[in-house]
Amino acid sequence: MKGRRLVLWRHGRTEWNATKRFQGQSDTPLDEVGHAQAERAAKLLSELEPSKLAASDLQRAHDTARYLSAITGLPIQTHQGLRETGAGAWEGLYQHELVSKHADQLRAWVLGEDVVPGETGEKRTVVAARMRAAIDELLADVPEDGVLVVTTHGGAARAVTGTLLELPVKYWAAFGGLANAAWTVLSEPHPRFAPPGAWDANTFSQNVDDSGEPKTSSNEISSNRPKSGPWRLIEYNAGSLPEPVIGDDR
Repeated sequence: MKGRRLVLWRHGRTEWNATKRFQGQSDTPLDEVGHAQAERAAKLLSELEPSKLAASDLQRAHDTARYLSAITGLPIQTHQGLRETGAGAWEGLYQHELVSKHADQLRAWVLGEDVVPGETGEKRTVVAARMRAAIDELLADVPEDGVLVVTTHGGAARAVTGTLLELPVKYWAAFGGLANAAWTVLSEPHPRFAPPGAWDANTFSQNVDDSGEPKTSSNEISSNRPKSGPWRLIEYNAGSLPEPVIGDDR
């Protein structure tokens, strides 16, 4: 058993991306290039046979997800928790304006400090927490070997990747930005391989009968699965499907 996989798919390009304007939670649409990027990526991601498709409620993410929905027939579950980082006064500013008006704060943010962008925005840890909560909620009915595709945003994807890998915040900036319509794949540790003591005895006893057979479905049990360590990073900033990797862990 492989355990569930999570695909964090960034939206296609917008005009603001092309002109280097800080978007944050501003609701900007895909441009012509962004639509083409999303369509191409969706054809590739459909080969992963996703079990479930979710998207941020911002237009650029939802419209990106529509291309995968059209191929797979999966409905799009919209979730506000998958939004990009709220960036307060930074939103709408061009890159050169950010550098000239907010140099010190921008430098700290780029270097990975957990600062509030734009005076009233969201810290990285806040973004990571709401992203993780949304993903946990969406994973609840994904089967053990299923694939959840989440169409989201670059900053939000990077924050939740750091959280899922259980890395200290200061290292999250080591991940480069996701390209438009590129994706990251993470694999959840399977509870069968949980370290000793990871199972909660009360949870386990509630889910099996006296003979050891499950009382509930695998999906219901998986929603209460024990913590078995950090997720595993399979791909980062991918734009194509990988060839099989042969290694010591095959």
